[in-house]
Amino acid sequence: MRLLNLLMPWRWGKPRRSTNRRGTRATSAGRPRVRKAPDWRLRRRVALSAGAALGLGGLVGLWSNGWIERQATIAQISFLNATANAGLKVEDVLVEGRNRTERSEIMDVLGLFRGAPILGFDPHEAKAALEGLPWVQEAAVERRLPGIVYIHLSERNPLARWQINEQLYVIDEAGEVIRDASAAAFPTLPVLVGEDVPELAHELVAMLDSEPELRQRVTAAVLMRGRRWNVRLAGGIDVRLPESDPHAAWAQLARMQRDHKLLERDVITIDLRMPDRLVVRTAPGAAPSVQGTHKGEET
Repeated sequence: MRLLNLLMPWRWGKPRRSTNRRGTRATSAGRPRVRKAPDWRLRRRVALSAGAALGLGGLVGLWSNGWIERQATIAQISFLNATANAGLKVEDVLVEGRNRTERSEIMDVLGLFRGAPILGFDPHEAKAALEGLPWVQEAAVERRLPGIVYIHLSERNPLARWQINEQLYVIDEAGEVIRDASAAAFPTLPVLVGEDVPELAHELVAMLDSEPELRQRVTAAVLMRGRRWNVRLAGGIDVRLPESDPHAAWAQLARMQRDHKLLERDVITIDLRMPDRLVVRTAPGAAPSVQGTHKGEET
């Protein structure tokens, strides 16, 4: 029988597959065969992937049409209303530092009303809104629970009236135009004429204020070629200041006024551009000048 098996390497029916030492069936090349996953596992994976894709698509659709955002807004409003019912609501708005800014302007930009949820009030947004008002330079905003909104304003200080292109604007100490400020409302401010006035106005006004008696007489000042100033005093007197060290020249004029009452004479022009002399031009027929006259080119 064993001989017959050797002579006949095949038998009727399916041939028997060889196995390796571990008992794993081997292919004809002697390599183990990888078993395939059952079909039900593959179908489950496909179903789960499809379900996840459909769910994600549904969320994207809800987000794109605004449903999720609307629901979040509704939930937020409900929460804020609940806090207001619990006592966290606006009872009063306390404002300090307000001089020229109308209270109605403040309330309009804040959009606040009595009884509004105070937790729904954003101090950062309120600060930005307040600093957009014409007279407000800087604002500090706080929520003082349970019901106070505190605001401190630092307003702009009008420095001068700036004349450019036959228009008058009010500028502050930083040389910035104050929007909606009427020049007619500040008749005592000096009129400064010239293109580069905003950059130089603060220094000039500081110099004028250093001599209060003279400052009361100043009506205007003209910037000459962006280098020096001609100051107009009450009575139509022109004071020509030098480009170099105008403060010293202004102080010299103040001394001359105190000692000699120079401005009480029929003076038309006072030229202070030369450091060693003061040149005065008087009206025709007036008394002689203090230190003579000098004719020169206007610069």
